[in-house]
Amino acid sequence: MAELISMTVGDLLDHQAEQVGQEEAVVYPELGLRWTYREFQALCNQAAKGLMKLGLKKGHHLSIWATNQPEWLITQFATGKMGAVLITVNTNYRTRELEYLLRQSDTETLILMEQVRGVSFVDMLMEICPELETCSPGHLNSKRLPRLKNVILLGERRYPGMFLWKDIIEMGQEVSDEELRKRQGSLSPDDVINMQYTSGTTGFPKGVMLTHHNIVNNARNIAECMKLTSADRLCIPVPFFHCFGCVLGTLACVSVGATMVPLTMFDAGTVLKAVEQEKCTGLHGVPTMFISELNHPDFAHTDFSSLRTGIMAGSNCPIEVMRKVTQQMGIRELTIAYGQTESSPVITQTRTNDPIEIRVSTVGRKLPHTEVKIIDPKTGETVPPGVQGELCTRGYHVMKGYYKMPEATREVIDEEGWLHTGDLAVCDEQGYFRITGRLKDMIIRGGENIYPREIEEFIYTHPKVLDVQIVGVPDEKYGEIPVAFVRKKEGEELSAEDVINYCVGKIAKYKIPVQVIFVEEYPMTASGKIQKYKLREQYVKEFSPDR
Repeated sequence: MAELISMTVGDLLDHQAEQVGQEEAVVYPELGLRWTYREFQALCNQAAKGLMKLGLKKGHHLSIWATNQPEWLITQFATGKMGAVLITVNTNYRTRELEYLLRQSDTETLILMEQVRGVSFVDMLMEICPELETCSPGHLNSKRLPRLKNVILLGERRYPGMFLWKDIIEMGQEVSDEELRKRQGSLSPDDVINMQYTSGTTGFPKGVMLTHHNIVNNARNIAECMKLTSADRLCIPVPFFHCFGCVLGTLACVSVGATMVPLTMFDAGTVLKAVEQEKCTGLHGVPTMFISELNHPDFAHTDFSSLRTGIMAGSNCPIEVMRKVTQQMGIRELTIAYGQTESSPVITQTRTNDPIEIRVSTVGRKLPHTEVKIIDPKTGETVPPGVQGELCTRGYHVMKGYYKMPEATREVIDEEGWLHTGDLAVCDEQGYFRITGRLKDMIIRGGENIYPREIEEFIYTHPKVLDVQIVGVPDEKYGEIPVAFVRKKEGEELSAEDVINYCVGKIAKYKIPVQVIFVEEYPMTASGKIQKYKLREQYVKEFSPDR
């Protein structure tokens, strides 16, 4: 069992550079990049010094809005060294979500890509901050985002009001190694170093504050469950902006000195090529990613002989998919992980020697150094094995809280330090957990968490919408997809296409309802509470493609 350690993210990287300095830390097959641990450490130091020169202090907030670029990875460990809080921004976000996150998080510095899949991040930021057009870099004075001062672009083209990444690296030359050592030495493992935005049932996303201690130890325990060592090479096609990418992926690797093999974006063919070329021993993914890989034309010609382990998480794994992944891809020691951002994120995980039946029917046992209990949601009493209740957890992995939301924090972390997950679960006599449902109505679409209230609040702003309820309905490809049940205002003409078009460009594509169903009323309880499960049943009965 890996003991808990008291170490910052920056110190962890330095420790591995001492231990395995000449071994490969990072390989980007698509970009032809290879860095040893010593080289990666030097790049992170240089970026950390550049951010210090820019004026970032310990505790300042830096957001990054990009796919799995090398600069993302460098920024993760550079902030871990100089103490700025790294805020991860979902690349699917559009103007409304971006503005909310940057404002609520008090972001002072934003690093962004030019564009992703033809969607211009620069244009969206300019729409929110038109003042960029007339300011010099580092001197933004935005009406809508008063805290934002620095914008750093990952690219070569110069835009008004923005630094380029290379400017920051050059600025690092003006800060001494000693100044960085002093800054790094002033950090505490209990400092918040990472903030990820997650919704919940109460509308807009909340900033989950995670400390060095939270994520370093969670990463170590995850690595141990996978039996990950410095001899391993882990292919990471999952996004860094989720804990799956930056804790279960990059940080788990660094915790043992393994090699990270990230892909800038998920593409099944690129994953297959990377696994074969780099002789990867591990592969991460949500079930839909593994399904895409299994069905890719190149699958039959790919050499998977190096693969041993990895993690499948994000949504339930169908047994046939697990069988194919273990037998046809040879990932015999694939593990299943369960958790949430508020728990850094993993709470339970299967082990490499668990039989396949356990891996498809459960989410494993609790991680070392954590407590997990199942309680009756009404009484708060712990229930016996085999009885369903709410899963609660306590330990080193529980977040520090939601940023600037003390009441919301108290709603999920009780006075005894237990985090109430809102997930319904059953624990068997052997300590294996099964997730059986949700107290809240979260939708999991191919590994992406969708919170109905957030979409509802946005669609409510349509002038012709009287009411809207977002419900997750079954889908063969993604597990679940969002559907909108809409009540129109009296006398108004409104089509399903109108509602969907209203969402385009304003909220992430994966959150946009795939179908809009107009209703006169909603099924209600006697106390007037809308029964979403009945809407779900109505959809399956009347509107499902499989009916």
